[in-house]
Amino acid sequence: MRSSLRRSPGVPSLTAVILALGLLSACGEGVSEEEALFGQARQALLNGVGSTAARAALTKRWAPIHYQDVDVTGSHSLSGRSDFLTRVDFDGDWSGTNNWDNTGSRALTAHAYQSVVETSSHWYLLYTFFHPRDWSDSIFDTEHENDGEGVLLVVKRDGSEYGALVGAVTVAHKDFFSYVPAGSPLGSGSESLDGTLSLASFEGQLHPVTAQEAKGHGLKAWPYFDIVGDGVKYYPSLSLAEQPSSATDADVRYMLLDNYSPTEGLWPRRDLTTLFVSDGTFRGDTGGGCGLAAGNCGTNSANAPWGWDDQNDGPILRGEIAKDPAKLAAYYFSPSTQFSTTYTFNPFQGIGADPNQP
Repeated sequence: MRSSLRRSPGVPSLTAVILALGLLSACGEGVSEEEALFGQARQALLNGVGSTAARAALTKRWAPIHYQDVDVTGSHSLSGRSDFLTRVDFDGDWSGTNNWDNTGSRALTAHAYQSVVETSSHWYLLYTFFHPRDWSDSIFDTEHENDGEGVLLVVKRDGSEYGALVGAVTVAHKDFFSYVPAGSPLGSGSESLDGTLSLASFEGQLHPVTAQEAKGHGLKAWPYFDIVGDGVKYYPSLSLAEQPSSATDADVRYMLLDNYSPTEGLWPRRDLTTLFVSDGTFRGDTGGGCGLAAGNCGTNSANAPWGWDDQNDGPILRGEIAKDPAKLAAYYFSPSTQFSTTYTFNPFQGIGADPNQP
């Protein structure tokens, strides 16, 4: 068990729900809080992914081991803090226009947003990693407030408890990149595969390994991006949200947040005008010193998952990586016929059980 629990202010609702259940089974000697939470969430998964606890179990099982490259050069790096993961409301509010300003003065405890979409053939697990700054140390590069990038994992429902991970699509700025793990039944579809999805052991199970670059935070499968010099290695948790101890920290927990949750998620806030300027686009301004030279700070330049778009992938529309991932998977991978496109749970389309139910 880890020696300390460094939590973000306030316990999010997903954790509160499964914590109440998990503690009931945590009386056994040697059972950690994390083990209790995961054990109870596994039971919920047997009833489908319509509950927060079930989604917690499934997304924790496959959540990436995540490498974050860190750059400490230049004043806008804040000695590396500008590359730390955190939650959108890390500063205690749901305003998108003060996140750049508050990066240097608030705790940057690590979180990632997860969402699950289901068909009869696959689960689609989407992980969103947020940074308050997309920054630079050069006057020739642009910067902007807020930065959201992520990865879609394609998990085949093969009758086992958690299914089989068969593919991944990552988001790096205006491009998507596709990968399959060794032994996957998937091949390249209308888009060429970009490489092999590496796996590594964590808590006795294999997890995919992803990596984000410093500054702009594009995301690929590791080692297609990697830590170069300073960097943070993040590992998933249901109970811990930790802040790196320095620009180089090899063991930091990030807490999974349910993106459908009314208290902690982004999807229920899609119409909140202080956070979003339009559908799927974060509101951001030029305040707080953004831009090393006049005119090189962009406004409203970052997107939530339903605003992610590849600039040249044909029929896949903006936001379909979240809203219609089966369509995307059938386009990016082959054989396309194995992907059911009929959703049994997809809150992005209003399909399935009430996502606010525990």
